[in-house]
Amino acid sequence: MSRHPEVKWAQRSDKIYLTILLADAKNVQINLEPDGVFTFSGTTGSDNVLYEVKLELYDKVNVEASKLNTGVRSILCVIEKAEKGWWKKLLRGDGKLPHYIKVDWDKWAEEDEDDGPTATADDFGGMDFSKFDNMGGMDGDDDLDVSDDEEAETAKTEDAIEGLDVEKKDEEVSEIKEETEKAPST
Repeated sequence: MSRHPEVKWAQRSDKIYLTILLADAKNVQINLEPDGVFTFSGTTGSDNVLYEVKLELYDKVNVEASKLNTGVRSILCVIEKAEKGWWKKLLRGDGKLPHYIKVDWDKWAEEDEDDGPTATADDFGGMDFSKFDNMGGMDGDDDLDVSDDEEAETAKTEDAIEGLDVEKKDEEVSEIKEETEKAPST
């Protein structure tokens, strides 16, 4: 008996994105018919477990202009619509989507923002490197070896030192440092 792979989908006015999440797929067979019938089968794992899916897409498609990219973890299908326009849903019929079909929010776009995510997000598997700009420690100024607790203790010590009278400063500085050193570190 075969299983169903997880399928993610998104659309633009001129195409449908189908991503079949199946790592290390072997014996992959995909068929796309002009009337919108999409079939997939492939095996994975040491036991060669069979995964299959048959989708009756909402409308007709352009088979010749559609593209396929098989990766290590997934198979990406860019299916060109026969007629440009937004589909109400992915599949024909009145039923709900099967549980193994989910929206691909990384590629999703609304009708009024037809261009969708930038090409760089797609090129890196949806990872957006622009979000890494202001990470702490990346500029070399941050001391990553100091824990939050140690920083808090150091700040307390410095505050206590600043609040001392000049005459008592030397005595109390020694006492505060000894207390800090005796405190358990985490």
